[in-house]
Amino acid sequence: MKNAAKKLVRRCPRLGNTVPFHYCKVCGDQQQPCFKILDCWWEHFDVVRYLKDHLPEDQFNRLMEAQPKPKVNSLIELIDLAKKNASSE
Repeated sequence: MKNAAKKLVRRCPRLGNTVPFHYCKVCGDQQQPCFKILDCWWEHFDVVRYLKDHLPEDQFNRLMEAQPKPKVNSLIELIDLAKKNASSE
């Protein structure tokens, strides 16, 4: 599954663009999985099992209990991230 997970892509509802599964595993706070990873990938494969097998138990539990941030906060964070990425190029 590890190699198959690298090839999975889908449209991200937050970004409005196509992203690979790998991106979803590290695009959250502090390079953690996105809080929507379960919502987005459950139809493609057993994402809960995959994450349970590949994340430390405490990190998996935090993901299971995660609540989304208010939309405005998310947008501000995405804008800041885009600015950082643009300035580092």
